Amino acid sequence: MTSRLESFVPRDLDARDWGQVSPLLDDLQHRAIESLSDLEQWLIDRSELEAACSEAQADLYIAMTCHTEDQAVQAAYTRFVEEIPPRLKPRLFELDRRLAEMAPKVGLNGARYEVLLRDTKAGVELFRQENVPLETELELLAQRFGQVIGGLTVEFAGAERTLPEMARYLESPDRAERESAWRAVAACRLGVRDTLDELLDRMIAQRHQVAKNAGFADFVGYIFKSKLRFDYTPEDCRRFHDAVEKIVVPFNERVQARRERDMGLSSLRPWDVSVDPLGRPALRPFEGGRQLYERSALAFDRLEPRLGGMFRRLGEGMAPDSPHVRTRMLDLDTRKGKAPGGYQYMRDRSREPFIFMNAAGVHRDLETMVHEAGHAFHSMLSAHEPLLHYRNAPLEFCEVASMSMELLTMPHWGDAGGFYPDGDDLARAQRQQVEGSVGTLAWIATIDAFQHWMYAHPEHTRAERGDHWLTLDRRFGSMGRYRLDWSGLDEAYRSTYWQRQGHLFMAPFYYIEYGIAQIGALQLWIKSLDEGASSAIDAYMHALRLGGSRPLPELFKACGLRFDFGPETLGPIVDRVERELEKFGA
Repeated sequence: MTSRLESFVPRDLDARDWGQVSPLLDDLQHRAIESLSDLEQWLIDRSELEAACSEAQADLYIAMTCHTEDQAVQAAYTRFVEEIPPRLKPRLFELDRRLAEMAPKVGLNGARYEVLLRDTKAGVELFRQENVPLETELELLAQRFGQVIGGLTVEFAGAERTLPEMARYLESPDRAERESAWRAVAACRLGVRDTLDELLDRMIAQRHQVAKNAGFADFVGYIFKSKLRFDYTPEDCRRFHDAVEKIVVPFNERVQARRERDMGLSSLRPWDVSVDPLGRPALRPFEGGRQLYERSALAFDRLEPRLGGMFRRLGEGMAPDSPHVRTRMLDLDTRKGKAPGGYQYMRDRSREPFIFMNAAGVHRDLETMVHEAGHAFHSMLSAHEPLLHYRNAPLEFCEVASMSMELLTMPHWGDAGGFYPDGDDLARAQRQQVEGSVGTLAWIATIDAFQHWMYAHPEHTRAERGDHWLTLDRRFGSMGRYRLDWSGLDEAYRSTYWQRQGHLFMAPFYYIEYGIAQIGALQLWIKSLDEGASSAIDAYMHALRLGGSRPLPELFKACGLRFDFGPETLGPIVDRVERELEKFGA
């Protein structure tokens, strides 16, 4: 079928202008649908219009996160959020309702449309006009969070430094320097504690109201349906929490005991978890965004030339002599005025991915780079799909795409031109990666359990929130990974440690996905060990090409993975990981 993109959605459409978008929505709302082919063409035209609107917001969001101190850029994003989504969402609801009505009349059914119709039905059932302004306000509150965190800097070692830059000092072999750096960052974050508490209070209240308006007792039930979680329940999440407590927490305690022994300490302090336990210099895999890009490209070339080719496309237009990387599809280096974290954002109409991160030269940046590249591969491999809805997979599988790259690229971090040409450094990095891939499950369980509690008890006080966080911290381990010694430190440091997790503010309940996906990624890594990397990569690319066109368990199956995150699956994975860790040495 030939798309009507040229005639229906003009190439020069400015989707920031409601006057240009509205007539196209009118066409979709009133167009005669008399046959199956009519409805299929209608779906393609709708997809391209939504892609244009999505890309307009993507461009504004990217600019907003890259330039948090630019008032004009911030205002442009705010203006879009206030003017376009509040008008667009009700119109898309009407189109969803029309699709639901027309599909059985013209015979739109079968496996091709199973997921689309299932998701459309859920969206129609959830939509409430009174929630549109609440959702707009929540987006603006999330923007405010990015502005607050993006503006944080620390005066340290004679210079003003961003928080990502401070990670380098937490890897210093000098324990006094590490402690000083940790306290400086903690004090900086404590300075915005009340601001962030107030933001989250407002968000929780608004989200609870959204749920009530849609007929739910609390936000937990609402968000599970809103996130289209048809294949697991809150009870399954609790089963994951229990499995982590039973299997991962003891694993982390063994890692901690080994670290304490190697460092000659009786207990670990919060500033002792990132440094090399044998006192070796910190891993420095690259300097500057350009080196990060070039060494990542080499690793992908070695892993699979098809992936290497896709990654190199991201660097097109790079300034030839700059050590930094800022292209249409990449912004890699940390700098003052950038929002925190990292993300991949697909521009849906041009079908070009964008990767944002705050590289400061530490190993964690390498992880972030290959992780976000995995998301970009997913976007690029599913870009052929004509339906926008299917170019977006469930988040639980999107994170398999990204987390798998953290593990499958490991053998290619070394050798000439790589991140770690020294064999000992490579082994250290691989051990750190594998230990972290399992260890992080405890932090994921902590954050997910914290959210379940917060939204099941929306009227909790800040003190109760802090107390419950400490309860979870004791259950799963400080910082989700270790049982640390916090003695003599301000209790507020520990009870507000959750504020470091931006998802709590910007993407509620988007965290269990990491746990489900990490278990999938570990399975794929084990598959590569048992069957060879080419077998794992072929399965990976095959599954990513499906986008979101099949239910979540089928996407896992297409990749050769078991969709389960309970103890029966997690236990054997951790046993195998510990056997593999023995091969990496100290």
